[in-house]
Amino acid sequence: MTLREREPRGDAIIFRLMTHCSLPSRCKALSLLLFAAAASAGLPAHAQWRALHALEQRGALVSASAIDLEDGSVIEELNATSRLTPASLTKLTTTAMALQTWPADKMFQTRLLANAPIVHSRVTGDLILEGAGDPSLDDQSLWQLAAQVRGTGVTIVSGDLFVDPAPFGVVTCETQDRCHALERSDSAYNAPLAAIGVDFGNWCIVVRPTAPGTAARVRGCGVTQLPVEVQGLIRTVARGHRQTFWVERRTTAAGGDVLQVGGDIPLGDDQTVYRSMSNPALGAGLLLKETLREIGVVVDGPVVVRASRPPAGSYPMATVEGLSLREQLGRMLRFSNNYIADVLTMDMAASVDDHPPQALAAAGKLLSDFVQRVEARDRPASRVPPPLYSGSGLTTDNRLSANDLVRLLAYQYHDPRRFPAFYGGLVVPRDAPFVFLRQGGAAWLDRVALKTGTLDNPRSVCGIAGYLRKRNGGWVAFAAIVNGGAEWKHVPLFQAIEAERTDIEALLKRY
Repeated sequence: MTLREREPRGDAIIFRLMTHCSLPSRCKALSLLLFAAAASAGLPAHAQWRALHALEQRGALVSASAIDLEDGSVIEELNATSRLTPASLTKLTTTAMALQTWPADKMFQTRLLANAPIVHSRVTGDLILEGAGDPSLDDQSLWQLAAQVRGTGVTIVSGDLFVDPAPFGVVTCETQDRCHALERSDSAYNAPLAAIGVDFGNWCIVVRPTAPGTAARVRGCGVTQLPVEVQGLIRTVARGHRQTFWVERRTTAAGGDVLQVGGDIPLGDDQTVYRSMSNPALGAGLLLKETLREIGVVVDGPVVVRASRPPAGSYPMATVEGLSLREQLGRMLRFSNNYIADVLTMDMAASVDDHPPQALAAAGKLLSDFVQRVEARDRPASRVPPPLYSGSGLTTDNRLSANDLVRLLAYQYHDPRRFPAFYGGLVVPRDAPFVFLRQGGAAWLDRVALKTGTLDNPRSVCGIAGYLRKRNGGWVAFAAIVNGGAEWKHVPLFQAIEAERTDIEALLKRY
């Protein structure tokens, strides 16, 4: 047998070799080599991911890989093909696919149509707010639409305000958080999805203190009067007192939104809060109707959400373009915006299908197939695609491996037309919006550009993926994912990110 075949019996090998050693100096050197080999037998083939390997030994699930982009060679890997929950690292696939679908300067255009002529400053029919799947639609966009209508001289609309949630309609809820938000919400991240929504599907609310002992003013960010009922009051207290105010959005039995408020706000600056809408398409229509009223255009009829083609003879009264795709992807990556990611995923599905899916999981198959096509460039095409059910990573059933991610990063790096927009959305740790990234040595802070992914439930997730610049100007793509395992369900974020940073800093020291 060869020595390699006998490695599991290291003690016996060392004894036999030492008994055949003739010179004492050679025996001593040989013993040091053999004992070092025996001590390292328990380490993985690429042992440089030492900090992550230590987490794995304690019960965490780990997948990590780094490849040199000059020749595609693997620098380090640890369970590189193990697919784990990636959380917001999924957004890297969404970004890459979006840049394959549209040019980086693509803009989504939202239109406001009329279906009847204007007679004596009156639209004698309805207005139709036609969505375009623009995730960046906001209060300012509504004011631009309203100002264009007012600029035509119109002051009255005799009919209704219809909201057409093109191109993919209102999406059925699939994640627990978004399903709960159909009834109530005290946050902004869980807004249900729709092809048209304002402020990422949220009510933007300003709380303005008045005088101690009196009720604070509760208004909209873009309108003076919120188009939904506000129940309760927030009391103004003296400067320096504790701030305790709260805002919760609830859905009535009739399907409308109500904002419930309470607590105290001290004298000082206005406070802005966001609360997810139960129906973003309806909320966008209500806000537009109020915006029109405040600019001097009264719509007599109600707001109605209806997915249908505009009647023949309809004509545009106003149009507004959203942010460029490049800008939207940058915001999505930097601030890990789930709404942008999942709306773009639905937009991509609508762009390839005349009857787009009404479920995000079905649209997510586009992302799975895209990752498989990328991997097929270097591997057999029969490889099973990763399961991806959302573009945001808010879906905990998403799975990606470190190898999936580094191959995707390599693919983008070698695409000179799309790489600048892709790379431009990543975060350099020194300028990161999150404190936990702004720690570490100068090389980590300045020579790395990455995306993070974190979740708390049902198990912890902490992942990073991106690029590092070598001192010679070359590039390395890396990915590291840490999930809680059966024996260690919740790996503290600071421990996971510290292990990932430690191993990346070791790479930076070598390169």
